[in-house]
Amino acid sequence: MIGGFSPDEYIADPGLAEVGDRRIQYSERSMPLLTALARRFSVERPFDGMAVAACLHVTPETAVLVRLLRAAGARVTLAASNPLSTQDDIAAALAATDGVAVFARAGVDRRTYYEHIALALGADGAPGPDLVIDDGGDLVSTLLTPGGTTPPVTPPHGGTARPPIPPGARPSIPPGARPPKFPLGGCEGTTTGVLRLRRMAAEGALAFPMIAASDTPAKRLVDNTHGTGQSVIDGLLRASGVLLAGKTVVVAGFGTCGVGIAECARGLGARVLITEVDPVRALDAVLRGFRVLTLADAAPLGEVFITATGSAEVITGEHMAVMRDGAILANAGHFDVEIDVRGLHDLAVAVHPDVRPHTDAFELPDGRRLLLLAEGRVVNLVAADGHPPEVMDLAFGIEALALAWLAGNAEKLAPEVHPVPPDIDAEAARLVLAALGAEIDSLTAAQRAYLASWRLGS
Repeated sequence: MIGGFSPDEYIADPGLAEVGDRRIQYSERSMPLLTALARRFSVERPFDGMAVAACLHVTPETAVLVRLLRAAGARVTLAASNPLSTQDDIAAALAATDGVAVFARAGVDRRTYYEHIALALGADGAPGPDLVIDDGGDLVSTLLTPGGTTPPVTPPHGGTARPPIPPGARPSIPPGARPPKFPLGGCEGTTTGVLRLRRMAAEGALAFPMIAASDTPAKRLVDNTHGTGQSVIDGLLRASGVLLAGKTVVVAGFGTCGVGIAECARGLGARVLITEVDPVRALDAVLRGFRVLTLADAAPLGEVFITATGSAEVITGEHMAVMRDGAILANAGHFDVEIDVRGLHDLAVAVHPDVRPHTDAFELPDGRRLLLLAEGRVVNLVAADGHPPEVMDLAFGIEALALAWLAGNAEKLAPEVHPVPPDIDAEAARLVLAALGAEIDSLTAAQRAYLASWRLGS
């Protein structure tokens, strides 16, 4: 028993543990930063005696992070941050071999999803976590949401795709699920989650400090741009089987993720159109050689649409009503609210589920078909394996270092969103460079003196 729970009570199949363990070890070989930190933290023990609650995609890369936390002395509970990205063999391996209380099964409904998060926070009467790691903000928002009823979940309109529930509509959290104390603090690893945290802080709802692990230069470069760019195109190709060369691809949003998606699509021969609401990002796209136009103008032109905005109702029924036959709709934003799935159901006269794995065809009255990938959820984690291990190595390494720093400094911090200390970002990048066999120069004493003074002139 772990914290009052049987290790296999909330996972799909304990018999998958051996397969999951082999997959974790395979990923670990491509994650030198976490491997090095695990060796270091097993001696330093920065989380000794502390409880860490995590809400993350249950993948082999996440398991490597969880094992690092265990080596550093933490007791870990883990819930999934997306029920469609959960890999049941990984959940089984962590529960069976690592002493982790895992509350995650692939494909659970929304109510069960939030119940699992509540359980990871200490629904068994435990005092609650000392530290938290979130991916999208659902764990922190659940922790800060008072008990009681919430608006009901909107039922599906048919087919396998599940329309998003209205903003703020969350299933009731079981009585007694809220732990009796707040954590010292935590880390958030996504841009969407950080936006939610900042809104909480602005409203005075954030009760403890959170580190914005997604905002460091190294993480944005490696994870958002390169990782998201490659893995989203991977998920798109696996689900649709489409040839991108010669296709017109519309990327909604030209932030750090949209840049990577657009460049990867262009690299495969696609004509890429960009839609944006931010004039600076739109200018960036134009100067990179992309055509920028409104989504209304792009809707009848595009053959593939990929949303990467972090906002809601980006592609609406009005856009879908004028799309060409066979248009593919994919979401690369964190939550399944960017594509109006409910509006798509309203337009359709028939839904043909699973015409390919993770692809549903929506038949419109005039005979056109629109293809929705991954039920409108994040396509790279549902239809593919998410980011490569090398990408998550840096991202999770930054979070591990930031969490260790937070463990010793949280009591000095205000309950708001804080940046990762710059030396942590630089340390993570240096460790990865060393593992890759790369070397960089160091400033000379004269160079440091020149950069530190305004008196030396030109």
